[in-house]
Amino acid sequence: MRKEVRSDGTHERNIDHGCPRKYSLELRDRAVRMYRTADPKPQIKKLAIDLGVHPEALRGWIRQTEAEAGERDDRLTTDERAELAALRKENAQLKRANEVLRTARHGRSWRAPPPWTGPRTVISPRGSASAP
Repeated sequence: MRKEVRSDGTHERNIDHGCPRKYSLELRDRAVRMYRTADPKPQIKKLAIDLGVHPEALRGWIRQTEAEAGERDDRLTTDERAELAALRKENAQLKRANEVLRTARHGRSWRAPPPWTGPRTVISPRGSASAP
């Protein structure tokens, strides 16, 4: 995932998605560090209010950091998420390729089959019509 940061460092934007981040990475890192180094652990809601962030945002940051550290098994790490996205993309490409091969195997392309015309009539050289 590529990032773009303005010269003042305030607006960080995810280039892949184009949406600006609400909270800077520095704030995120500092908040998680404060939570993990505190003894006893503070209430997430109180710490979030003190830092001026949404409690669920802080809770998600903490959970993701714990997953990255191998302390949680219920969330994917960043590397696992990237691998999953790549596998899903490859799967979609393979499905499209299979669909192309399937239609080619049946001898039909994207066109509809010709309309039914009924039994053919053969005209003999003598001018009389006969059914085959």
